[in-house]
Amino acid sequence: MNITKGKVAKAQKCVIYGPEGIGKSSFAAQFPDPLFIDTEGSTSNMDVARMDKPSSWTFLLQQIEFVKQNRPCQTLIIDTIDWAERMCIEHICQINQKKSIEDFGYGSGYIKVEEELGRFLNVLQDVVDQGINVVLTAHSIIRKFEQPDEMGAYDRYELKLGKKTTARTSSLVKEWADMVLFMNYKTFSVSTDDKGKKHKAQGGARTIYANHHPAWDAKNRHGLPDEFPLDYAQIAHIFSEQATTQTQPMQQASVQQQIQSVNEPVQQTPSVEQTVTQEPVQQPAVADTSAPPFDQPTLNPAIPQSLRDLMTKDGVSEAEIQVVVGQKGYYPQDTPIANYDVSFIEGVLVGAWEQVHGMVKDFRNQLPFK
Repeated sequence: MNITKGKVAKAQKCVIYGPEGIGKSSFAAQFPDPLFIDTEGSTSNMDVARMDKPSSWTFLLQQIEFVKQNRPCQTLIIDTIDWAERMCIEHICQINQKKSIEDFGYGSGYIKVEEELGRFLNVLQDVVDQGINVVLTAHSIIRKFEQPDEMGAYDRYELKLGKKTTARTSSLVKEWADMVLFMNYKTFSVSTDDKGKKHKAQGGARTIYANHHPAWDAKNRHGLPDEFPLDYAQIAHIFSEQATTQTQPMQQASVQQQIQSVNEPVQQTPSVEQTVTQEPVQQPAVADTSAPPFDQPTLNPAIPQSLRDLMTKDGVSEAEIQVVVGQKGYYPQDTPIANYDVSFIEGVLVGAWEQVHGMVKDFRNQLPFK
């Protein structure tokens, strides 16, 4: 059992939310080495690194898995989480063959959304454990709020997650985050008459609020002030401390490698006789069954984008999908994918893509070597 003391600098989980157009994406782009997963296509006019806009919940999860495995950035930004939640709801409806989340009845659909989003946050935690910061941007919405111990109600800003799931998904996201930063325009009221009874709003300075207030949700674990100007320099020290801590073990490792290289015995050059007698042993060639056996033609544009993206990413051809679908008896093998029912494509092929892709790979393994 290990006992540690003091601060431990690690990758951060941050939620940034506020009204549309205030600069959430621009602020997030200033985080260390950012990479955007743009769920709503709002970064096209920004000079940033981005992945393809995900066309399905399955594709979004695969993009996050790619980041976790390959670590192409220091900060992963999902812009925005409320649009990602829409894809989550569509995914749940498709795999359960429902037209709406309300069709589940008795609120069970919203429980499924909460469970799926919880698994989604667990995947993002795996990314954080790899040393990559995760930033979730979100829109804000004004809702009526009534405290249990007070009389009356008042308006407050909240995350714009599903109206009926706000008590579930919004709470999950806020609990998961290390920082919840609320961005808004700070207006100033000035008197317009001599008696000070009439006022009008002036100003509009963009401000970040980092601590809880009756009028909004916010929190941080770094001792940030209650409010500060919308300037990344105000939080830059959090990530500079993290970078310093992460580089120290690497420097120590390089020194250790130098010591080992000095202590290693010098290898003697082999004699001419040894060079002549030692011939390389040729290993038998092994066929690569992971590669698609078919040439990859251009996919039919009539195939829904969500399925086409997954097929392109994993190198799956139309013929392979048709074979797998035909073997399962869903459609005759010669039926074009474009003629499949949309609910079947979204609910079975896209919704259970990992299983479909696994069957395709099994089919490839059964083919004779080329």
